[in-house]
Amino acid sequence: MSRRQFILVGASSLLLSACQAAPAPSVPVSPAAAARYAIGDLLRTTPFYVAHRGSGDNWVEHSLDSYSRSIGSGATAIEVSVSATSDGVFVCHHDLTTKRMTGVDLTIAEVTWKELSQLRSDATAWLGPAAKQQPLPLLADVLNAFAATHVIFLEDKQGTNTEALLELMDSYPQSTEHVIWKQWAGAAQYALVDEHGYTTWGYFTPELYERADELAPRFDLLGVSHRATDAQVATLVGYGKPVIAWEVHFRSMRDRMSDLGVAGMMCSNLPYVTGTTAASQGDAFGTGLRAAGDLPWTVDAGTRVQPVIDGEAGSVTLDHHDVQSYLMGSMCPVGPGSYRITCELRWPGSLPRAEQHAGIAFGIADDRPYRVRVATDVSGYHLVLRANGSLELFSRAAGSTDGTRLKMMATAPPRAAEWVRLQLEVLANSIRILRLDGEGWSMEIDDASNRGGYFWLCKNYPGEPPVEFRSIVVS
Repeated sequence: MSRRQFILVGASSLLLSACQAAPAPSVPVSPAAAARYAIGDLLRTTPFYVAHRGSGDNWVEHSLDSYSRSIGSGATAIEVSVSATSDGVFVCHHDLTTKRMTGVDLTIAEVTWKELSQLRSDATAWLGPAAKQQPLPLLADVLNAFAATHVIFLEDKQGTNTEALLELMDSYPQSTEHVIWKQWAGAAQYALVDEHGYTTWGYFTPELYERADELAPRFDLLGVSHRATDAQVATLVGYGKPVIAWEVHFRSMRDRMSDLGVAGMMCSNLPYVTGTTAASQGDAFGTGLRAAGDLPWTVDAGTRVQPVIDGEAGSVTLDHHDVQSYLMGSMCPVGPGSYRITCELRWPGSLPRAEQHAGIAFGIADDRPYRVRVATDVSGYHLVLRANGSLELFSRAAGSTDGTRLKMMATAPPRAAEWVRLQLEVLANSIRILRLDGEGWSMEIDDASNRGGYFWLCKNYPGEPPVEFRSIVVS
């Protein structure tokens, strides 16, 4: 038995009372494998990217599939969360329980690997109905697959497995060049990790900033939340160490953090955030999967605000109880220059009240959230169709709630469950709006105040009924 195999079987017993042998790794590793990306390579890149949970906006979080796909899309580093089972097996999973991802409420520390191995992580509510369920991966498989070729940020979620994890990490060749120890900056594990020669990353939560002078010197890298204020970010950047922002979902988050001096992005939406151009000119609803870059206006509320993707219908339904918007980032930025956006929308059940409306917000400079009737930090237009058939174009400045109506025209009231086809044409100095179903209507507005390249699908009233969109095309 090799040293690594011995450690995989017995290391966790150093801290855990159970002593059942761990399963043998299922992914072979060659000790002589040449490293492609080490920590030094990562830190020399500006900005550098880490696939947060394996880029969980795109693939089922903390699965071997997501780690592999994020690396396949160009990631040089992945972030891995670890807990130990009751029989001492290390598994990759963010939460201490399995309820959120599998629907089965088990505490990882209280069950065996045999029990956990029967579960599957299900991200269909976040990624779309075609997202395949994934098994919980063994840490051994992840290390064997990537520890020699990429950088791994490793966090002990239970906070009790430091010695066992360090012994396992030490068993891999050149592990100090590839594994970064991740922890909450207020915890004490860093001291033992330092003795083993590993790079450490301490992330700060709001209550820790007043202790920054005490805590920042403990770590090689510092972590700041995307929710942090400019002043909090500046505090950590001021220590002169590489700062990593987590979790980065939008390009605007990337740009803000870069402007504030942050060096790294722990990114949940890797293919989109690392890009600058539109990936597609048409929506991907028909795939049953959310395209990279398509996101609700907030990620902090999770699946509660993600619209429902229907692969068979090729549509997306906005059904949140509040005013709701959905970024079509996969198709952004549009332009430069003149462009056309065409879409179809309907109220699939019943119509809202006559004055309520849905539509498209466009001409926005970046992907910061834009919600109609909710003040936001960006300017833009919103085209709305009311339930009484009134088609109206508004311009809204940053910080404003209502906006200014530029023009309106009366069209036939839509009917429940029947599709309405809209088209907007952004020209150099004007905007042309057309309704293409029925007898057809059009209006033109002389205005060139907003020429940004980002757009959102919008439901502009609280409560029911939901509104459905399909056939989104940019030309």
